Amino acid sequence: MRKIDLCLSSEGSEVILATSSDEKHPPENIIDGNPETFWTTTGMFPQEFIICFHKHVRIERLVIQSYFVQTLKIEKSTSKEPVDFEQWIEKDLVHTEGQLQNEEIMRRGFTMLASQTGLELLTSGDPLSWPPKVMGLQV
Repeated sequence: MRKIDLCLSSEGSEVILATSSDEKHPPENIIDGNPETFWTTTGMFPQEFIICFHKHVRIERLVIQSYFVQTLKIEKSTSKEPVDFEQWIEKDLVHTEGQLQNEEIMRRGFTMLASQTGLELLTSGDPLSWPPKVMGLQV
């Protein structure tokens, strides 16, 4: 049985907040399913985006594809509104010298039930590699 990526706009997910936006690379690119598009940050850290699923989903595995992200913090909320977030995980990502960071996050024995998830990019891996980019997110 094929798993459905619940974090796609085609599945009803929506980016409801992003702390920065670039006309050519808007935050909606994170969930469009196109490997050629991305969201690029345009300001100081931390940068954050919130994805709303518009229903409760169980998240056992999360994959983030990015460039130049050093630390990632993931929070979840089961509220219908983007409030009352609880931290799920904070993780330092491996610096890949300009290569795609394809980070799979699983928490053994723990499933996240959420209607919304927020991701915060706390720091950039290399100030000379500005700006960080988020290619996609899969749950």
